[in-house]
Amino acid sequence: MKSQSLIPSLIMLVASGCHRPSHESVDAPELPSIRVATEQVRLETVQSREEVPGTIRAVDRAMIAAKVIGTIDSLPVTLGQQVTKGDLLVSILAGEISAKVLQAQAQLDQTARDLKREHELLTKGASTSATVAALEDGVRVLQAVVSEAETMLSYTRVTAPFDGVITRKLANEGDLASPGMPLLEIENPRRFEVVTDVPELLAQTVEVGTEVEVTMPGGEWTAWSTITEMAPAADPVSRTFLAKVAVPEGTAVRSGQFARIRLPGRPIEAILVSSSSVSRYGQIERVYTVEDGRADLRIIKTGARYGDRIEILAGLGPENTIIQNPPADLIDGQPVEIDR
Repeated sequence: MKSQSLIPSLIMLVASGCHRPSHESVDAPELPSIRVATEQVRLETVQSREEVPGTIRAVDRAMIAAKVIGTIDSLPVTLGQQVTKGDLLVSILAGEISAKVLQAQAQLDQTARDLKREHELLTKGASTSATVAALEDGVRVLQAVVSEAETMLSYTRVTAPFDGVITRKLANEGDLASPGMPLLEIENPRRFEVVTDVPELLAQTVEVGTEVEVTMPGGEWTAWSTITEMAPAADPVSRTFLAKVAVPEGTAVRSGQFARIRLPGRPIEAILVSSSSVSRYGQIERVYTVEDGRADLRIIKTGARYGDRIEILAGLGPENTIIQNPPADLIDGQPVEIDR
């Protein structure tokens, strides 16, 4: 019974111990104020940007194919190997072509000797001008035959048409090569372009020289470039126009990568802010607004770029004031003083 009477007292004691007196409360230290520049978010009329997919390709690329039939004797290159113009890429064994060269050269030598003899006989009156003329014609014909045979023989040695990198290897030593058979693919890794198909509705708004925005899917880089080539006729199946956009020199891209191109479209109203006001944390885009004299971190979603300004798709409205070039050490909720 005595122990039961102590229970209410213990409950009251614990309850009183869990309550901290007001004079013992500890407030978090106030963050120091920081001076910032701001801008007012505005709704502006701009020309919309329509996005189309594209593929990055090398400007200088070639599919190396055989011109003669024969067995591949040597293929002294590997994938990714750097080659210079004139380097041997493929050697083909074609014995019948070598034999034709020897045969044509022998016929030429014999006819040349006959012509020399008839010239000597003509000076002695033992031959005729018609005989000499016929042999001269024969020499010219055989010289052309020798040249043709030597040209065919040169096709057994395939060399690099320009400086580049081997990107595909489609044959191996011992394979039978035939005219038109692809053997290798080579490209110049210093010059790239984006190849895309422009929809029929947008084809009227772009032409060679039109400035467009090019981006990589993960945001590795974004750049402004121009359309360098555009087909004058549409593809009858897809109803699109082939266009090529130059990739800025020195950009770290590889052939075959995916890219997006933003083409100019119709006028629209958009919320725009300075690109410098937007910062990234991983894949998250954010800005700082000013609310009651303090920095307020906002997560946003951006769209197209218009010069040094960027479109805000979500997270901000025209009523917001944002901080320009937010300092790296700025903290959410920190007091700010606005430069005027």
